[in-house]
Amino acid sequence: MEHFLNLIDGRWTGEPVHPDVNPSSRRDVLGLSCQAGAHDVDEAAAAARRAQPGWARTSHAERAAILARVADRIARDAGTLARTLAREEGKTLAEATGEVTRAAGTFRYFADALLQPVGEVYQGLQPGTRVHTVRRPVGVVGVITPWNFPIAIPAWKVAPALAFGNAVVFKPADLVPATAFRLARILDDCGVPAGVFNLVAGPGATVGARIATCPDIDAVTFTGSTAVGTSLAGSAVTSGLKKVQLEMGGKNALLVMEDADLDAAAQAACDGAFGATGQRCTAASRLLVHTSVHDEFVDRLAARIRRIVVGPALDPATTMGPVVSESQLASDLEGIAAARAEGAELAVGGNVVEDLPEGNFLRPALFTGTTARMPLNREELFGPVAAVVEVAAYEEALAVANDVDYGLSAAIFTSSLPTASHFQRHSEAGMIMINRSTAATDLHVPFGGMKASSYGAREQGRAAQDFFTTLATVYTAGETW
Repeated sequence: MEHFLNLIDGRWTGEPVHPDVNPSSRRDVLGLSCQAGAHDVDEAAAAARRAQPGWARTSHAERAAILARVADRIARDAGTLARTLAREEGKTLAEATGEVTRAAGTFRYFADALLQPVGEVYQGLQPGTRVHTVRRPVGVVGVITPWNFPIAIPAWKVAPALAFGNAVVFKPADLVPATAFRLARILDDCGVPAGVFNLVAGPGATVGARIATCPDIDAVTFTGSTAVGTSLAGSAVTSGLKKVQLEMGGKNALLVMEDADLDAAAQAACDGAFGATGQRCTAASRLLVHTSVHDEFVDRLAARIRRIVVGPALDPATTMGPVVSESQLASDLEGIAAARAEGAELAVGGNVVEDLPEGNFLRPALFTGTTARMPLNREELFGPVAAVVEVAAYEEALAVANDVDYGLSAAIFTSSLPTASHFQRHSEAGMIMINRSTAATDLHVPFGGMKASSYGAREQGRAAQDFFTTLATVYTAGETW
């Protein structure tokens, strides 16, 4: 039985007690992970506080070299990491391999970013004065990540945090301790100094809550549910005006207009709704389809859904893995039953796979005959469930797309440039897709949404510096200028 330990001040520590269960086969336990407490957070944060100034003084070249070694090591171990991720979280092996590859790319991106120009120079308004800006580390950053992308999301938070000279206290989700442990071991092996990166695994109610209030932590970056994120933000601000970044829920719309390429739209809807078992905040859960193409679109999409092979994550024949846990499966089934009770028509799927009783297997569900006001189309279910809403015109589709609390990603399929341009200007989403899936995002561009989906600075790419650094403006007077 493997043990997944905490890493605090360069020491592997903790008492492994919590089983890490494979959602493809609940009898398969990957190992035991630690359940840290508030005192472990305090110890890790104190170590980070001591280590951070020295790390910030470390040359950009040395920091870049360490991050590049991390990227190389992730790429070298991609096969092992992907199998762990698939076995632990339930993604297919192909999806897990793609996620690991993206994590390696993220560390490599920020290694390269460290050697790029930074700051700006301005003309001072007074004679003989030069004004320039410099970026400084925030200090100690608490990183709280979800279970659905157990290496990609930690990478896009930890890599920029370390690149810009911060120290990190990292809390992964309870469901995915093995992937977090392997990432922490790579960072330790590749030369990140003791105390600069710390792993503290445990329940959110204890560990996450203490990260938000710990006085030695200067900033908190969180990805997870809107309810938890809102609570953490309140605690972080009231306990010391911590800097806060939140990436939360989504209820993303994909619009299919009368002039759409229906094959492309159906494939994008299928990929967006059911890729990663529908367990991602960018999933296309609302399909707003023009009445003139509604029936044909539904037929094409349903045919694709029926070809999805639900099965164990490591089976090469599988194209959609299990739901992450028994409790998430129960939540998905409850949402499906509630939608049917409200009058939504279940066109495809929505039932458990009875011949795979040891896993959390749910057939992808497509609802038709739904209305925009149904809870199915307003609340995030976070599973392989999509609903079609029939609309009479683009204007109606846009209004329905915007009429939810979330605003992460939105897509439109149309061959009309004026329609696409109007959607780009008026969609209330942070990421807007024209003739592509809601879930297709690149590692080097800003990621984030509007309304209840996001709070604070954007993640990824150059935008990451806005959260992980503070900006100082420097005035220098003298004839030499």
